[in-house]
Amino acid sequence: MTDVYSDVVQFRGTHGEFGFFQGKKLLSSPILSYREIQWGPRKERHFIIDPEGFTQIIKSIAPGILEEIHGLAEALKIEMNDAIQLFSGYYLEYVRSGCSVYADKDYMVRNYDSHPRSYEGRYLFYQPTDAGYATIGPSMQITGRIDGMNEKGLVMAYNFTHRKKSADGFLCNMIGRLILETCGNVEEAVDLLKEIPHRHSFSYILLDPAGEPHVVEASPRKVAVRRSSVCTNHFHLLDDENRYRQEDSRRREEIIQREQQYVTNPYQAFQVMNNPAYDVYSDKYDAAAGTLHTSVYFPKEMQAWYAIGPDRPPVIFDFQKWLEGKDTPVSRVRGKIDYPEGFANMA
Repeated sequence: MTDVYSDVVQFRGTHGEFGFFQGKKLLSSPILSYREIQWGPRKERHFIIDPEGFTQIIKSIAPGILEEIHGLAEALKIEMNDAIQLFSGYYLEYVRSGCSVYADKDYMVRNYDSHPRSYEGRYLFYQPTDAGYATIGPSMQITGRIDGMNEKGLVMAYNFTHRKKSADGFLCNMIGRLILETCGNVEEAVDLLKEIPHRHSFSYILLDPAGEPHVVEASPRKVAVRRSSVCTNHFHLLDDENRYRQEDSRRREEIIQREQQYVTNPYQAFQVMNNPAYDVYSDKYDAAAGTLHTSVYFPKEMQAWYAIGPDRPPVIFDFQKWLEGKDTPVSRVRGKIDYPEGFANMA
């Protein structure tokens, strides 16, 4: 087992200030240098950007994020086009992953499955002072979010379906950030998902204090919405968009549906996902499908749980108190995974 950790980052201020703050921290972090190694010769061929297209779209949805990227560029002393390539989540390729989600009327519990070396190990609290909702959750590509909750109690997570027949558009992590920063409820999030361009095919699972979980199946061609409490890595409505092999995704879905009907509290629901004995938690790290974190969000209580690795008690964050100005004393969340290498934030 390898010791791993996520750094907890807390910030209140404008998007430009937040970008500069993150950029300064990245100067002493191995995250960006490791990403360059990951991309290698594929960078210019696959990580194609359209700065004008991205700028036009992001200004109409969340202009603050553009200011955040400006701040990152300034701190890192790089050109804006390079910063857009690194941080915009627009037009880029995506490493495939697994992931499983269960949503009750009062909470959402989620396993994020991917490759350890693609995981940034950053858990962020951010309260913008210029525009947009305050958010909590783990990051991807610095500016994007893997899952999370905003100050309105809107919770978001996503699951990979496939990247065949990709098109110009946003990656899942930036879409997740846009949902959390600009949408106040499930209905607004559904409308956004119907409007923005999608790079690949993903399911977006949404929950707000009203307590009705929705799954939005989104591909570059179609978007469909269903009410459901369980989601893994295949579509139900857009069946023609599914991958050829769905056995493991359907297996996890059946286990979650069976086991969650017997749970009587959120911690039991968390254990179904986090305890390997239930066979939902995955150790397939070499296949970019091993569970890296299990998170739980409570939209009414405004709390978040977060655990790294299997069979771990979650760290509990009180987001409501943080919104009221009381910082969390937690600076790092630690865990263990059955893989010889650590996360991208670890030297």
